[in-house]
Amino acid sequence: MERDFDLFISRLSETNATLDYFTDFEKVIKNTNKIAIKLNQLNYLIGKADLTKAVKELYEENPKVFEVLDILVAVRTKDKKKTLNANGEFVLLESYFTSLQGVINYIEQTGLAEVFKNKNITNLVDYVFGVEVGLDTNARKNRGGENMAKAVALKFKGANIPYRVEVNSTEFEEIKSLGQDLKRFDFVIQTNKKIYLIEANFYNSGGSKLNEVARAYTDIAPKINQYDKFEFVWITDGQGWLSARNKLGEAYSLIPSVYNLATLEDFISKIKEEL
Repeated sequence: MERDFDLFISRLSETNATLDYFTDFEKVIKNTNKIAIKLNQLNYLIGKADLTKAVKELYEENPKVFEVLDILVAVRTKDKKKTLNANGEFVLLESYFTSLQGVINYIEQTGLAEVFKNKNITNLVDYVFGVEVGLDTNARKNRGGENMAKAVALKFKGANIPYRVEVNSTEFEEIKSLGQDLKRFDFVIQTNKKIYLIEANFYNSGGSKLNEVARAYTDIAPKINQYDKFEFVWITDGQGWLSARNKLGEAYSLIPSVYNLATLEDFISKIKEEL
C-alpha cells in the first residue's frame, strides 16, 4: 500500500489551470457596471484642490454616491468589515458613509484624499475594474475545483460512461448511516454492480483545509461502503497535497477508491467492465 501511495503522490498534477482560471472577466465587468454611475459621479472629486468643499457639494447633490467608497480601498462592506475609528472604537466600515463628516474622515484617513488631489487616478470606473480583477484572485480556489470537475467529466464522456452531477444524498434512502447530514456528491455513476458516489477536488496550494477534507472523507467512506450496493470514490489531485502528505496517506490507506487524474483510468476501466 505504501508503495502504491508513493506512486500516487508522484503523479499529482502540477496544475489544472486553464487560461480562463486566472480571471473571471464576466464577473469583473458585471461588478464594475453595477456601480459605474456612482463611480462616474465620484470622478468629480479628482483633481479638486479644495477636496472638502467638493465632497460637500457632491454629498448635497447625492449622498448615496459615497456608498461605493469601500471598493476604492479593495473592500466590500457586505463582508461587514470593521475598523478602529479615531477614538479607538470598533465600527463597521460602512458607518462612515452615513454622514458627511464620516465620508470626509474616510477619504482623508484612507489616503484617498491625496490620491484624488494628485490625480493618481484619472477615472474611477477604470480603477475599480482593476480592483475587481485583483479581488477576483480570491475566487481562484473555487475555479480550481470547477476545473477539476470539468476534467473528470471530460474523461467520463470520452469513455462513454453515463453519469449524473450534483446529486443529493437524500436520493439514496438506503444509506441511513449518514443520518441527517445532507451531502451533495459531485458525480454519481450507476453500473450493473454498484452505485458509485464520487467527490472530486483539486488543490494547487496547501493549508489546514486539506487535513479537514481528508478527515471528512475518511469518515464518510465507511459509512457508505458498508452497503454492498454503494461505494464512495474520491478523485483528488494537485501538489497542494504535498504539504499534507501524511493525512492524505492515512486517507489513502483507509478509503479503497482514491484516484488522481493520472490513475483515474483504472477506475474508468473498472466501470466499463460493470456496465
